Amino acid sequence: MQLVVARIGRAHGIKGEVTVEVRTDEPELRLAPGAVLATDPASTGPLTIATGRVHSGRLLLRFEGVDDRNAAEALRNTLLIAEVDPEELPEGEDEYYDHQLIDLDVVTEDGAEVGRITEVSHLPSQDLFIVERPDGSEVMIPFVEEIVTEIDLEEQRAVIAPPPGLIDDQAEIASSRGAADSKDAS
Repeated sequence: MQLVVARIGRAHGIKGEVTVEVRTDEPELRLAPGAVLATDPASTGPLTIATGRVHSGRLLLRFEGVDDRNAAEALRNTLLIAEVDPEELPEGEDEYYDHQLIDLDVVTEDGAEVGRITEVSHLPSQDLFIVERPDGSEVMIPFVEEIVTEIDLEEQRAVIAPPPGLIDDQAEIASSRGAADSKDAS
């Protein structure tokens, strides 16, 4: 099975290095020198990592055969894809690969059906489940432990405790301003 592990950013310097946006929790394993990665678009690869280093908090990679800035810049926005055994599990206890989460049924703690996970969106601040509801609409659910209380891969479901307004239109007003305004009016 193939997993996207990084996206190539801009060229860095003149010797063929590129910045990468890491999309794996295991960059030391997936993006190590010698790793051969498929690409999207396929025409730019496969690419073999020659060197890797961290500079100013950013991972820089250089690929075999990519020796100057122009060649590195031509790789911009290419996705790097690693071949992974489908039975392999992430190292952490509460970590999951996207393919394990896609198609899970989403239910509330009281058993109400919410929908099915169709996509996992990786944002800088947190991951989101994109959930297709039975009526065809979509809802985004933050993948944080306060909301996603259980992932049960055997039962193929994710259990959520949604705050008011996340999956329905019953948002609670958290401000006390309205109460103060009504006292002033009397």
